[in-house]
Amino acid sequence: MMNNTLKAVLLTSMLPFAASAADGMSPWYVGGGVGINNYQPNCDQKTMKSCGEDDPYAWDVFAGYLFNDYFGAELGYRDLGRAQWVDYSNKLNDVGAKGMNLGLVAFWPFASKWSLSAEAGAFNYIISNNKQWGAEYYSDNGVAPYVGAGIGYNITDNLKLQAKYRRYENLDEDKWKTLEMESNYWGLELSYRFGSKAKPAPVVAPVVVTDSDNDGVNDDMDQCPNTPSTHKVDANGCTIYQVTEDKFDIEAKFDNNSATVKQDSYQDIKELADYMNTHPNAEVTISGHASNTGKADYNMALSERRAMSVAEILVDKYGIAPSRVSAKGYGITQPLIEGSSREANQANRRIEAHVTGTEKTPVLK
Repeated sequence: MMNNTLKAVLLTSMLPFAASAADGMSPWYVGGGVGINNYQPNCDQKTMKSCGEDDPYAWDVFAGYLFNDYFGAELGYRDLGRAQWVDYSNKLNDVGAKGMNLGLVAFWPFASKWSLSAEAGAFNYIISNNKQWGAEYYSDNGVAPYVGAGIGYNITDNLKLQAKYRRYENLDEDKWKTLEMESNYWGLELSYRFGSKAKPAPVVAPVVVTDSDNDGVNDDMDQCPNTPSTHKVDANGCTIYQVTEDKFDIEAKFDNNSATVKQDSYQDIKELADYMNTHPNAEVTISGHASNTGKADYNMALSERRAMSVAEILVDKYGIAPSRVSAKGYGITQPLIEGSSREANQANRRIEAHVTGTEKTPVLK
């Protein structure tokens, strides 16, 4: 009954309080420790006939939550090591305890980086005795109370080193009534607290800023003064322009399986050339597309040859600079109408011209 009550009290204490992380530091921390543990009764007791070889080295890992700078809770796992002795029945005892712990921790900071601590909690242990090298084996589990004290030093805002002492009571094996023990532990712990301390904001004298052209960029950063108030601007206060794109559908005719443009198709190409001559900054990409008949690889190559034929006419016949003209075949990958019906084939077998850079217009708010 006592053990269950202690569990309930400790679990209730872990409920989320209205804790806040001070100075940007997280309330969460993790750590681990190593130390020496001494079980009682053991070789220092008169009830023991002789001692075996102890393995008193203990270790633990834990996670903690700080409700404030002075009070927190810890949950962890502890292994208290093992001890050996020969009792008066001439039998070797090999005993060890390990398990989960849950407890409360209090801190008292002093000096600049030092602090004292006290703790109390419950150790949900498994205790075992490999008696006579395992010929007789006893084990049981239970909940043992513990208390402790320590002194710590903050190496950094996040790292803390502590020297710890803990006392465990009632480490008993109640199932067979073979063990009634206590324990003393001394060790070192290193913990890491998450987060970082917030740096105080520097005090800056108020600066008077002006924006003469009301474009949202202050005059000291504005590289384009007197920008129209209706224009969107970049970070330098200059008008953002958009480049328009025009599309031409060229009714280019070819013989079956041929990439030679027929003479009666030149009118559309001439209109494209005239447009580019009146827009000297424009560039054009000739796109060739095929219908969904025949092999895809062949259609891809044929569409590219047909696009190249139109591009060559623009350059060779109408004098458009080669640097302003490019061509690419898309085969059957970009159909206007899905399928291979007569209507779909007529629509998909086409030449398109995409003209960019024809005109720059300001982007308006």
